[in-house]
Amino acid sequence: MALKVYDLAGAEDERRFSPFCWRVKMALRHKGLDVEEIPWRFTEKEAIAFSGQKLVPVLVDGDTTVVDSWEIARYLETTYPESPSLFGGETAEAEALFIKFWCEQNLNSLLFRIIILDIFNNLHEKDKAYFRETREKRFGMSLEEFARPTVEMLEHFNQTLTPMRLTLARQPFLGGSYHNFADYIVFSSFLWARAMSPTKLLSPDDPVFAWRDRLLDAFDGYGRKAFGYPV
Repeated sequence: MALKVYDLAGAEDERRFSPFCWRVKMALRHKGLDVEEIPWRFTEKEAIAFSGQKLVPVLVDGDTTVVDSWEIARYLETTYPESPSLFGGETAEAEALFIKFWCEQNLNSLLFRIIILDIFNNLHEKDKAYFRETREKRFGMSLEEFARPTVEMLEHFNQTLTPMRLTLARQPFLGGSYHNFADYIVFSSFLWARAMSPTKLLSPDDPVFAWRDRLLDAFDGYGRKAFGYPV
């Protein structure tokens, strides 16, 4: 029986945009596991009430339910050891954990301000009021005031990528010669943007652009075929 993952969708069922869900979906493909991707929206809390929380991703594997993208990756690693490793060992897993926090605290916080209005515009109508209310309460200002889709913010975003850029100038992936979960953590942020925003984040001569292209083509072009903007 195929695994199931509840996956955040925008206005269209095919517009899947959560970076955390993308991490899980890339991990499942890395492991070669079949999965049913179930579209879910912010206001459909009752659909995942069985999981004991209100956010996706939620992975269902038979009688087992796992939440949180990092914990799902660790679950897949230990439950399906015969499939390719997501980390390649304890040391690499520890390094991926650092990349997770770097990505969430630095990269995603900048990217969110660049694309937040595009995210809002591509939400399902039933989610828009919820998204505006909860985010404006969190920020203490309107979405429009919080948004910074400016040249300066794009430059700041690209400066933040410098350590990654220097790494990718020496090797094709963050994981080394082949992609692993560390790559999927950061790549999923680019899929988040690609699903919701036409903003061009990278220049074609950037090693990060080439890395992103390689991952878009991974697993038979799974990321490239996803519904979104061709940027």
